Amino acid sequence: PKRRAAVDLSLERLGLTARQSQLAGSLSGGWKQRLALAACLIHAPRLLLLDEPTAGVDPKARRDFWDQIHALAAQGITVLVSTHYMDEAERCHELVYIAYGKILARGTERQIIDASGLKVWAIRGEDLNGMLATLKTAPGVLSVAAFGNAVHVAGQDAALVEAALQPLRQRAGLQIAPADANLEDVFISLIATAPDNFELPQVAPGGRP
Repeated sequence: PKRRAAVDLSLERLGLTARQSQLAGSLSGGWKQRLALAACLIHAPRLLLLDEPTAGVDPKARRDFWDQIHALAAQGITVLVSTHYMDEAERCHELVYIAYGKILARGTERQIIDASGLKVWAIRGEDLNGMLATLKTAPGVLSVAAFGNAVHVAGQDAALVEAALQPLRQRAGLQIAPADANLEDVFISLIATAPDNFELPQVAPGGRP
């Protein structure tokens, strides 16, 4: 009886009661993820570890899944989630950036952005792709990334980034203005400056590493 009650409660929590007679293989990706989460909740854990739980699901299913995660957190359950989606990272109370087996940053969204010291400019206009390669190699530029109809150029030395942008200010049709740094700007910049300690050592012909 207790096991049945635990199963029923878990299904109810995740909105699966109406689908409890449906074969798992016939569920969509989003519902399968809900089912997996429901299975994790049966034994009433205090800590949940979820490894990229929304990979491969549609945007609505992702949002619904995260609503469930927040509901669990509100009940006192600690949820540790790994994700490559920065919009999902923004939903977390605390973040840890890990690359190449090392922690690069830790804190709230605001703390990580402020600690990065990034200065960001947004470029809007036509033919933005043609300038990406040049900007990426410019001194002081840590990251160049497309965001919708704009390109974000970020660095910690404002003077150097301004110098890299100066030739573009002469082009007609381009709008260049300061922008607020976001988590993706920080993430790309951290990856760009982090040493790859997984990289294999270079070996000279006939030599040793």
